[in-house]
Amino acid sequence: MTLRSYHDISPNLASGAWVDDSAVVIGKCELGEDVSVWPNATLRGDVNDIKIGDRSNIQDGAVVHTTHQSDITKGSQCIVGKDVTVGHNAVLHGCIIEDECLIGMGAVVLDNAVVQKHVLVGANSLVPPGKILESGYLYVGSPVKQARPLTDDEKAFFKYSAAHYVKLKKSFQTAVKTL
Repeated sequence: MTLRSYHDISPNLASGAWVDDSAVVIGKCELGEDVSVWPNATLRGDVNDIKIGDRSNIQDGAVVHTTHQSDITKGSQCIVGKDVTVGHNAVLHGCIIEDECLIGMGAVVLDNAVVQKHVLVGANSLVPPGKILESGYLYVGSPVKQARPLTDDEKAFFKYSAAHYVKLKKSFQTAVKTL
């Protein structure tokens, strides 16, 4: 696993957290229990904190970053709740993703946006800075628009997806061998 300190601040990984060898986790990053960070994902906690909640997964090629504090901006941490699936090549920048959400492949969530619990952000969607996505809905488009309420099955899928990635992570820890 590729963990790097920055200005003597190192990532903090809870029990069972796993980072693929090709992923990079730098600096002020806190990964909860059973978090998984997949190939080529980058979490760069250089200018502010990144916190990833228990059982969440950051999939292949995703980028998680923050905004620094200055005279112009108060800065923005990136906080991801529990049981969140962040799809391939998604970008999370200085935003808050609450528990049990799915951020679709290639989606971008920008500074100070808040994705409330039980939200599905569709693939390739753009969540503008400061936008609040109300719980219980599918959002799609660039910029995102509320498309429709989620079904009970879709809401249940969030926990299923997180649990599936915990199992998959455990399989990768034992079955994948570097050649």
